[in-house]
Amino acid sequence: MNKNDDKIFYTESNMEGEKAIGITTLISFLILIFAYLNSNSNFNAENDLQKRLSQILDAMLEIENDHAVGKVRIAVGYGACNDLFVKASELLENESPPSATKHYGHIQTMEQLKEMYALFFSSGSAAERFVSNETLFMELVKRAESLPSGRYVLGGNAPVMAKRFAMEGGSVMLGAKRNDYLLKNLLPNMAVSGGPTSGSRDDIHLIMEYYKGEKWGDYLSTRANRFIIHNDISNPKLSSSLEFGKELESFKPHLLVIGGLQMMDNYPYAEEVHRQIFALPKSTLVHFEMASFTDEALLKDLNKYVTPNVDSLGMNEQELPNLFTLLKYGNVSVVSHQNPRVAEVLDQMREIFRFLGSKGEKSIPEHHDRILTRMHVHTLAFQAIMVDLRSQWKNTRAAVTKAALVAHRHVCHKKEVEVSHSNILMDEGFSLSTHPNTGRVMFDDLKPVSCWIEDTHYQICIAPVLVCTKVQQTAGGGDNISAAGLVLQI
Repeated sequence: MNKNDDKIFYTESNMEGEKAIGITTLISFLILIFAYLNSNSNFNAENDLQKRLSQILDAMLEIENDHAVGKVRIAVGYGACNDLFVKASELLENESPPSATKHYGHIQTMEQLKEMYALFFSSGSAAERFVSNETLFMELVKRAESLPSGRYVLGGNAPVMAKRFAMEGGSVMLGAKRNDYLLKNLLPNMAVSGGPTSGSRDDIHLIMEYYKGEKWGDYLSTRANRFIIHNDISNPKLSSSLEFGKELESFKPHLLVIGGLQMMDNYPYAEEVHRQIFALPKSTLVHFEMASFTDEALLKDLNKYVTPNVDSLGMNEQELPNLFTLLKYGNVSVVSHQNPRVAEVLDQMREIFRFLGSKGEKSIPEHHDRILTRMHVHTLAFQAIMVDLRSQWKNTRAAVTKAALVAHRHVCHKKEVEVSHSNILMDEGFSLSTHPNTGRVMFDDLKPVSCWIEDTHYQICIAPVLVCTKVQQTAGGGDNISAAGLVLQI
């Protein structure tokens, strides 16, 4: 090779190198352009979502602000406890996940607790279970008290609902045994009827909270929720019910709310509950707040003595199919879908009305008997309320709207709804039923709360929940939501 050949070879190598550098530079440039466009697209999408949520929120706040709470008297039973909140991940940090999930009626060992927790954790469903092993339970309480996330708040379905009623402006009488912690947490418009507590220790319920996307071994949570355990031997006896019943007549409530009956799992049913219902005048409405039941015998007793004798029922997406399958098939579903379709919920509500309400063979009775004239189902994505327009219930659109707003406020632990910490899970429309050719309601951001009338006498309202994306607490959510809906309907 001569000098000229060397020169040619060198020049060709340089050209190939420069070409390669040019291609690499182009690729890098294209990647930067794509990243910019993608980030800009994400920014625009987030901006659009925030604008949409703001429109929805403004429309819902307008409905809420147009309806003030009147001078209402509400009696709420039964029982109270101290709720000990803790992050489940902290409590179980040194516990190995179980190889399989399993359901138990009550918990005796740590392994049973882990198997049960894994079952509900992986399905994203709320549950409450009795720990029959007091030593194990108190060990878990001491462990929770020592953890950074451990904190006590006033607990129990009745006190939580009573406090929400009082916060919204109602005059409230709570049926519960008095203790120092309960009395310290009362609002000025709350009174307690039930006598002093007795026993060596306060009743504690341990609230194990988890968040969406958490992992525990091979188990993944699909939504934020809680698993509650307790060793409560006082509240199951409804020991406050007798004194509470004596004061109902003089208090003259517009509404009696019955809650906390899931505490009677594996205990005999207390007949005082339906006796108090029967003793009330027809003008006093009665609401039963469902909960996580495991004892089929108890649920069948409640289905015999309570659900057929109340005006209103409240429940979540887990408790709805529990009641539905019990009424229709005679059994209980342990775990159900954590984010059901609107159409599915509506179908089950209609069926329950046919079993217990005026959509069946019964008409609204003139005599003292009660039948179901109102149902409220609260889910993560939406609120649904169904009422018989011939009954005393009023303001259904406002009630379902307020319930949806309180869902966000409670979970985010904020007085105001913040769209920056919100999301919406409802589709652009929903079917009225799972049956074909039944119609569809399209979602309107400017009119987000949908109401319609069926069969002449029945109004159904659906409100979207601006789902809190910065979860502070989930326990007590259903109680606050139900109370918020009820307070505007009496």
